Amino acid sequence: MSLYWSSLVRRLTPYVPGEQPKLTNLVKLNTNENPYPPSPRVVEAIANEIAQDGQMLRLYPDPNADSLKDAVAVRHAAAGIARPQVFVGNGSDEVLAHVFAALLKHELPILFPDITYSFYPVYCGLYGIDFIAVPVDESFAICVDDYDRPNGGIIIANPNAPTGRALSLEAIERMLAANDRSVVVVDEAYVDFGAESAVALVNRYPNLLVVHTLSKSRSLAGLRVGYAVGHVQLIEALERVKNSFNSYPLDRLAIVGGSAALADDEHFHTVRQAIMASREQLRSALLGLGFEVAPSAANFIFVRHPRHDAAQIASALRQRGIIVRHFMLPRIDQHLRITIGTDEQCLALVAALRQIIELNVGRL
Repeated sequence: MSLYWSSLVRRLTPYVPGEQPKLTNLVKLNTNENPYPPSPRVVEAIANEIAQDGQMLRLYPDPNADSLKDAVAVRHAAAGIARPQVFVGNGSDEVLAHVFAALLKHELPILFPDITYSFYPVYCGLYGIDFIAVPVDESFAICVDDYDRPNGGIIIANPNAPTGRALSLEAIERMLAANDRSVVVVDEAYVDFGAESAVALVNRYPNLLVVHTLSKSRSLAGLRVGYAVGHVQLIEALERVKNSFNSYPLDRLAIVGGSAALADDEHFHTVRQAIMASREQLRSALLGLGFEVAPSAANFIFVRHPRHDAAQIASALRQRGIIVRHFMLPRIDQHLRITIGTDEQCLALVAALRQIIELNVGRL
């Protein structure tokens, strides 16, 4: 059927999402999902929305999702964010897709790290955007000064993925000041696990757009809710693209569920603190097994073992019912990205890795 494909489709190399296997009793540590359930307020809000035999579901949702935008504004009230500075979408990936179309398609190439979220070059291919992949250093850190060059925009994930390394707010501010004629997009999917949010800089830098998701720290990967915060002119550009593509991106359940999740700070802080504590315990355990572990401010860690092949470790873990992410990409093909699970899941991982390493050592 490729006879009927457009030339665009023929050129595309699609993003490959993390595996979602249909297996029971699986320790799933490959897609950075939150191991804990969302706030009980989310379930209550969704139940209320579908009450009365689901009568509300026959009606279109609010195309502007104003109640969700208000919840985002309240969440970032300390930064002086108001509803007109908020854009919402069907997960942060859809928000990012609109960002590439609305704000990053210019004559000059855009810049992003050579090791980062692999959807960025996919969007460039989809929208015909030239890009330059700027190398991170040997420790996987982003070098801000390397972005001080002519460009059509900059996008960075902070903390970066799949490395987990974070830039300071001061470093991001230097990047903004040096690129005041370009949009700088900071993708903060994992910021709630230990990094500083650049939302605090939005009202000082009109070229800054910050993107968030509720999939990670709010445990709503299955609901698909994302948003962006920025100057009203940046938000207007995103709204223009959204309303030319899909004027109802978020359904009623996502709007009420997302709003409820943002309102429950107590649950949010309890869960994020639990994940950060588990991350440090897992980091310590893996260091004890001889792994090299990159500093992480995310809900995952990025590791390699200097004496054991990453692909073989991933395969051996799978045989034991544990799935982690292995990227067959330059510079990181000997690394594994491991999502932080519950303490029980992390203990199972460590036990399996100890067994694998001891078995392999016995064969040397």
